[in-house]
Amino acid sequence: MAVTHYLRPLPLLNSSPIYVTPKIFCKKAKNEAAFEEKKSVSVDYDTGQHHVSTEVSGIRKSDLQKRYRLKVEGDRFQKDWSLSQVVDKILELDPKNDDVEYLLNHWVGRFARKNFPRLIRELTQRGSLEHSILVFYWMKKQKNYCARVDMYNMMIRLLVRHNRIDQARGLFFEMQEWRCKPDAETYNALINGHGRAGQWRWAMNIMEDMLREAIPPCRSTYNNLINACGSSGNWREALKVCKKMTENGVGPDMVTHNIVLSAYKTGGQHSKALSYFELMKGTNIRPDTTTLNIVIYCLVKLGQYEKAIDIFNSMREKRSECRPDIVTFTSIIHLYSVSGQIGNCKALFDSMLAEGLKPNIISYNALVGAYASHGMSEEALSTFNEIKASGFQPDIVSYTSLLSSYGKSKQPKKARGVFDMMRRDKLKPNVVSYNALIDTYGSNGLLAEAVGVLREMEQYGVHPNIVSISTLLAACGRCGQKVNIDAVLSAAKMRGIKLNRVAYNSAIGSYMNVGEYEKAIALYESMRKKKVMPDSVTYTVLISGCCKMSKYGEALEFFEDMKDLKIPLTKQVYSTVICAYSKQGQVTEAESIFSMMKMAGCPPDIITYTTILHAYNAAECWEKACTLLQEMEEYDIQLDTVACSALMRAFNKGGKPMQVLVLADFMKEKEIPFSDAIFFEMVSACSLLRDWRKTIELMKLMEPSFSVISIGILNQLLHLLGKSGKVESMMKLFYKITVSSAAINLNTYSILLKNLLAVGNWRKYFEVLEWMEDAGMQPSSEMHEDILSYVQKSGGAEYAATMQEKIESLRRKYGNQILSTQV
Repeated sequence: MAVTHYLRPLPLLNSSPIYVTPKIFCKKAKNEAAFEEKKSVSVDYDTGQHHVSTEVSGIRKSDLQKRYRLKVEGDRFQKDWSLSQVVDKILELDPKNDDVEYLLNHWVGRFARKNFPRLIRELTQRGSLEHSILVFYWMKKQKNYCARVDMYNMMIRLLVRHNRIDQARGLFFEMQEWRCKPDAETYNALINGHGRAGQWRWAMNIMEDMLREAIPPCRSTYNNLINACGSSGNWREALKVCKKMTENGVGPDMVTHNIVLSAYKTGGQHSKALSYFELMKGTNIRPDTTTLNIVIYCLVKLGQYEKAIDIFNSMREKRSECRPDIVTFTSIIHLYSVSGQIGNCKALFDSMLAEGLKPNIISYNALVGAYASHGMSEEALSTFNEIKASGFQPDIVSYTSLLSSYGKSKQPKKARGVFDMMRRDKLKPNVVSYNALIDTYGSNGLLAEAVGVLREMEQYGVHPNIVSISTLLAACGRCGQKVNIDAVLSAAKMRGIKLNRVAYNSAIGSYMNVGEYEKAIALYESMRKKKVMPDSVTYTVLISGCCKMSKYGEALEFFEDMKDLKIPLTKQVYSTVICAYSKQGQVTEAESIFSMMKMAGCPPDIITYTTILHAYNAAECWEKACTLLQEMEEYDIQLDTVACSALMRAFNKGGKPMQVLVLADFMKEKEIPFSDAIFFEMVSACSLLRDWRKTIELMKLMEPSFSVISIGILNQLLHLLGKSGKVESMMKLFYKITVSSAAINLNTYSILLKNLLAVGNWRKYFEVLEWMEDAGMQPSSEMHEDILSYVQKSGGAEYAATMQEKIESLRRKYGNQILSTQV
């Protein structure tokens, strides 16, 4: 600012005097370049990396007022650092041990308060909370400090970023004491912070305060408030705010739509999210990657896997304007995991790497979890090691997934090892980790160890939840521990854990498994009394349990209750009810349920078809059973061993033994395992057909399994060969059975002896008797009587002496068991 002190004429030749006004400047001109950002780039050609840094000078010593320059002129401890240098030096200090104020008090730039906002800005952008708090506290103690809204806003945003919501709110009140009026940015930051902390009611109150202060909310304000409600699961409140936003003339943008979709997703309203997405398509706003990620997530939750895959493929094939990101790939990996396509999980993970996307810890955890869900512990461990090799630190989810993989692969010791390793790596197991370990022990029949884990988690200050109780209850049922079921229920009651539907289902199922029908029913009645609504699992457990205990009438009563409550009927329920009717000889009713199932849009599976097959077989409805095979082929039902045995029985009883052998060929082609029941029906079919060639082929087919096939089936095959006169083949089969170490019994020898005697091979007869003696089996009196009768009726003179000698030998060995019959 110029100041005029006097007027003085200056004489010039041949001219009138000119008056000059001298000017004195009381302060230096502004330094416009003080806060300009100067970028510098350094390149490391060896590693192929570059680093970009920004340098801000700030107001230096030369730009200070003269009185401040004179004050620090002769002080060698006062440093004329640039603003960026000060920031770097502050960040090098330990905020807990080093004196940050000491450093700042030796900085010349502290005398220019214009440096303060930029200093706070640089620190908050670096994200250093503790350093920023110390510097801000130091600023407020300076004589030249002037409170400014922008500085408070920067500090509030930083505190919100670190979830220090109470401190942010404290600064909000403090700035008003310093007569700094909060602006829209201040309110937006607070609303955002309370939303992230799940304090949506606080966010609503702050919005009301904003309106009372006549500060018009902008689109960001509404978006933050919608997100605050939606992230807490209050999707209805989020929609109210969205409606109010539109009524106040602030139109929603892409961010708004994504926040609403996210609110539906968080609130579990997946169908509503998809409906909202369809409405979005009708607007001019095009979905982005975030939008489609939410839609894919909801489709996966609803089991609409094909639609999710279609959206994913459209994103990859550039049919959509947005490309898939790491979240998209992770969602699809989870989709393949829940649908059982584990091979696709790894293939997609490799594709993600091939497309240049760097997986994060969540992606790795999704792959480990996929392997864990199917008990593929080796693959889970390999991926777990990849996490470490990629520079990530496995988190609690990584360890818990690996633990679960060992639990599902029946390796409880290794699961415990992972749990201990988690602690050694200074990670505190949470309730999910403990529950996974409880389930590992429980599913492997180690109930005592499972209970020990429950006590251990309480010792470490981790409170059991309803999942812990449900897991223990299921373990008790598997281990057949009646007393422990009561003990676990009592433990839940003592700890104030209220049973939910899952826990009731586990307890009822456990009681049913150990045969405690009365307790199971009492628990079911308690469930209804406490207004815990049963679901399809509840009735499936009750109906199945009643059938196992032959309480078919009670099972059908529960079925009627289930229909009255309009609870969706499952395939297992239909199958169990069909079984209950068939066990009571009510085939017509079983057929009616089977038809009802198909009309209700619940396609029967192999278990249902097997159940109705058994019902037809029990009622001797052979023709109906035989016709089911064609229906199963039409519905592409994959046959298993049990269904094949039921079909073979129907074919044999229905006079179609050739179909049994055709079905056996089909089983070999599809590599369906053969069981004793299958072999029995095949032997019966060969017997009915009198097809000895097929019988010999069957013998060769059964030969590798002689050691595990029941001796009854083998005896049947021996009898079939002997009855057909193929005595040599019968004896060869017997030799092979003996070599296979099968458990030969007295009936086996009886079959051999009768068939040998039928063809007059008495020499081999006596030889077999000797084999019996060597095997420690005493021939029966009938066997002795048969050979004596044969000798008496059919013995020739030329062999009389030899036969008499054999009989005398038998008489000496077995005494009174040999009749006193002469040749």
